[in-house]
Amino acid sequence: MQAYEQQVLKEALKWKRKMKRKSSLVQKASKSVQTKINQKIPDQAHKVITESIRKMIEVSLTSSAYIYKVEVNPEWGFEKREQEIRERLQKYRNTAAVEGAGTGAGGIFLGMADFPMLLSIKMKFLFDVGQLYGMNVNNYEERMYLLHLFMLAFSGDQSRARVLHRVVHWEQEKEKWAEIDWKELQQEYRDTIDFVKMLQLIPGFGAVVGAWANSRLLNQLGETAMNGYRLRLLDGKNN
Repeated sequence: MQAYEQQVLKEALKWKRKMKRKSSLVQKASKSVQTKINQKIPDQAHKVITESIRKMIEVSLTSSAYIYKVEVNPEWGFEKREQEIRERLQKYRNTAAVEGAGTGAGGIFLGMADFPMLLSIKMKFLFDVGQLYGMNVNNYEERMYLLHLFMLAFSGDQSRARVLHRVVHWEQEKEKWAEIDWKELQQEYRDTIDFVKMLQLIPGFGAVVGAWANSRLLNQLGETAMNGYRLRLLDGKNN
């Protein structure tokens, strides 16, 4: 194993240990506040989020809408592939920040429109990541893996451990997950992002929050995707 691979595998193992920890008291307190805010969100907003996630999962598994061919040199080593992923993350993060600022400045209606747009940006990024790691993202099982990475990035305490187990042991687990529980996914995603994203619905203030929140959520997804693939591709190689 190359020195770079050893280094990032250590980072991934550290990340895995962090993901197994329970949320801090501060996080749990904010979760309580978030739940109260969640109860005051208009039903229309809940419907937009739920339907957007359902469509995102459906599109991810049945079409090529999120697949943009990425030029990958098969001779690239692991370090070069991750360099390309970081560059793409920066581009997608910038796009998400601009889009979040624009919709955040418009108040509740444009803020609601941000949900499906942000989902699309995230899924396009994930499909790019899969290709850069050398995976066939046209394969149904690989698409399921990408959805599990998405789910893990936005999971709370109750489901994080079991989703992490699936991601880390994907070769053994993948046949059990011919389908994904989209209701569980939308609940986790909604609960994770609501606290910061609902602030985005405030006119004026929402523009700043929207840009910051979308950039932060892309970083969260990027960290999860890279460490998930590192463990999948390198951990067995290390044994």
